[in-house]
Amino acid sequence: MAQMTGLNYKIQEMAHRIRELREIESFTIAEMAMKTGVTEQEYIDCEMGRSDLNFAFLYRCALAFGVDVGDIIEGSSPNLNSFAVTRKGEGQRIEEAHDMVYYNMAASFRNRIAEPLYVQAAYSAEAEKEDIKLTTHEGQECDIVIDGQLKVQVGEHISILNPGDSIYYDSGTPHGMIAVGGKDCLFYAIVLNPTGAPIPELTPEKVMPGTALQEFPAENGRTRVWHRFADVEKDEKG
Repeated sequence: MAQMTGLNYKIQEMAHRIRELREIESFTIAEMAMKTGVTEQEYIDCEMGRSDLNFAFLYRCALAFGVDVGDIIEGSSPNLNSFAVTRKGEGQRIEEAHDMVYYNMAASFRNRIAEPLYVQAAYSAEAEKEDIKLTTHEGQECDIVIDGQLKVQVGEHISILNPGDSIYYDSGTPHGMIAVGGKDCLFYAIVLNPTGAPIPELTPEKVMPGTALQEFPAENGRTRVWHRFADVEKDEKG
């Protein structure tokens, strides 16, 4: 899955909404192709985000689904709160940090209180010898290993998870994980985040080339937003 431009990302978002609305209405591809005045292959290309979506096509889709065009463009239709289907290999790539690539499996679901993530953790022999980098954020998390082995640290506790194993924990406790066992690890991370607070793994530091990522101490076990922007020294007055 390649990194997308802003325009391509927007096209993918609209295409995903069209697919969801078609499944909600139980229309077949052949029916939608007829309703939108295109061939079945042209419709498939549009719904997969492989083709530009012109206004005429979007307007005809909106008529077929009984929604406004703006609902498809901006995702404002209440229907889009019903469910989100993400096919294999189609998760929205979010960011890469700590040798991990994250894919959101419910990117089009509005007002969600959880982030269901498919994570690819690259194995690193060097990282296996070092301390695990720990982060904190609001909410709770459940990690479920699909393939490979995952070494997870929560506070002072360390576990090695194998395929089918899972761990559930308070995300406010410093935690981190790495792939071990000599191979990459695939796992699901379900992050329950009802407050909508930033998740460090999904909003990593932007570091200039040639500089090191600066680590900041946590306050009461929690990393605060200002830690990203200010380096603080305490004087004799605290």
